[in-house]
Amino acid sequence: MKLPAGRATNGIAAISVAAFLLLYLAGKVTDAAIIGGFIPARLGDPALLQGMLAVPAWLTPVSCTLIHAGWLHIGFNMFMLLFCGRQVEHVLGWGGTLFLYGVGAYAACLAQWLVDPASTNPMVGASGAISAILATYSLLYSQQKVRRIGPLSANLVRVLWLAAAWIAIQLMIGLASSGGMDGGLGDLGQIAIAAHIGGFLAGLAATRPLLRWRFRKKPRAVH
Repeated sequence: MKLPAGRATNGIAAISVAAFLLLYLAGKVTDAAIIGGFIPARLGDPALLQGMLAVPAWLTPVSCTLIHAGWLHIGFNMFMLLFCGRQVEHVLGWGGTLFLYGVGAYAACLAQWLVDPASTNPMVGASGAISAILATYSLLYSQQKVRRIGPLSANLVRVLWLAAAWIAIQLMIGLASSGGMDGGLGDLGQIAIAAHIGGFLAGLAATRPLLRWRFRKKPRAVH
């Protein structure tokens, strides 16, 4: 299967891999997680990292996507991003894909904050942002036919099924890996289930508006 070209997707992947390699080779992954990862408690306590040259809290949903716990983490994320992202970009264009990725990143962090606003564990990785890409990919390319249920339209039923399936998968992954991964990184190796769910739901919600924006009718020039 030949994937379509995707300059935005390729760019995100290239920057993510480059950032990981720089941090990994310098032995600074853990340090980067503290100063650039998303820490829910920072939103309620701005002085939490006072005196440290840390990324502003409002920008950490973006910076945390550039920090990965290890080779398995970055490898799986980039595989899913390139496979699904390039096909999504083929439909939404580079602008829509970048917007979707950003919305997913912030929605993921918001969901993680809602679950545990006092947590001081840094959340890292692009999984939440990629979850939004996966949601749009599922809606665009799913071949499953569904029927309406009562007042719920067929399209809404399909969205709900996709959301339920993704949430179930994330819960199973979280339970299976509750002991951590990528050895020695402790909390950095734990999967942030709420973030994945938040990113996925954001992708489901954003898909139709982005499609309307992408294929909006442009006014014709009058001669």
